[in-house]
Amino acid sequence: MQGYSDATVWGIILALGVGTYLIRWSFLGAMSNRPVPERAQRLLRYTAVAVLPALVTPLVIWPPATGGDPDPVRLGSAAVTLGVGLVTRNTLAAIICGGVTLGLGHWLIG
Repeated sequence: MQGYSDATVWGIILALGVGTYLIRWSFLGAMSNRPVPERAQRLLRYTAVAVLPALVTPLVIWPPATGGDPDPVRLGSAAVTLGVGLVTRNTLAAIICGGVTLGLGHWLIG
């Protein structure tokens, strides 16, 4: 990285690691002997469902590989993934079908 010394980079990595540990400990360690409230359990079930689309959507709509221009192959792959997920209700099947569609699209279209 330009502009940062090795010590600064390692300091940032260490600080983020300690911060992540403390955040996790605050929930798991401090509350380990108490039951998690029902409302919190219900909300935590949707964490993966919210995080995965939040990570993938910018890469589909503004992909860095195309300079930020929408790519029909990525949009088609996202549509297939969404369709398979809605029809089958199987996350793994949706991810696999979307990945295969992306690979085939890049192979066919280039």
